[in-house]
Amino acid sequence: MSPRLAHLARSLRPAVLSRPGVLAVCALPIVALFVVVGVAPLPYAVAQPGMTADVLGANKGEEVITIKGVPTRTPQGQLRMTTIEATGPSTDVDFGDVVEGWFRRDRAVLPREAVYPSGQSDQQVRRHNTQDMINSQNSATTAALALLGEDPAKVDVSLHLADVGGPSAGLLFALGIVDKLDGDGAGGDLTGGRTIAGTGTISDGGEVGAVGGVALKTQAAGRDGATVFLVPRAECADAQAELPHGMRLVPVTTLKGAVTALKALAQGRTGQVPSC
Repeated sequence: MSPRLAHLARSLRPAVLSRPGVLAVCALPIVALFVVVGVAPLPYAVAQPGMTADVLGANKGEEVITIKGVPTRTPQGQLRMTTIEATGPSTDVDFGDVVEGWFRRDRAVLPREAVYPSGQSDQQVRRHNTQDMINSQNSATTAALALLGEDPAKVDVSLHLADVGGPSAGLLFALGIVDKLDGDGAGGDLTGGRTIAGTGTISDGGEVGAVGGVALKTQAAGRDGATVFLVPRAECADAQAELPHGMRLVPVTTLKGAVTALKALAQGRTGQVPSC
């Protein structure tokens, strides 16, 4: 082959890259994908343990439970309602937030629609949660007074808890009313002087409902000194997932059952207290 043809053949030959060069070129689209995913908002919410509040005491300078019209007692223990904090419906959650949430025991990554109604703004969500809280307080009052045989027309119950929404404090509100009016029925605190926490919705008839996020709520409770946690029975497995060391779970399905369990615990009848 003449030198001229040989030169032409070499110029037409496809370029051959070394293996590192091939890997580098192939990796470029993957790197670009991770860069895009890393900064793009994802349809998730990240939740973490939130505040707790003793419903038998004061919150931001105001008594959580105020009762007028009948004699009340002053309990020495605590009944702490628990919360979780989650990124808002309009808050961007990126790939880094999701990865961090997967690897931390005090975080939970949830589909955004599982936390917030689809298409609602932050303001709409707050209004919805506030209404849920009001309904929960009304149901807690109805259920507690019915359990104690008190006439709602003669007992004025006011519930106040600032900056908290949703229905999940219903059980603790109802227990707080019972403790302030009756205690353990034998002159002592329903709590037995302990710091007890919990969660659960409440119906007018006293049925306790599931709420979600209990693994994070047990952590909030343990952080704030609780040694016993009341959990809707249907959520026992979730509550056990990240249970703080030494914390006792007490599953409940009704307000009456929760009161019975706490009375047994307060009076030292631990064998009669249900467990998960």
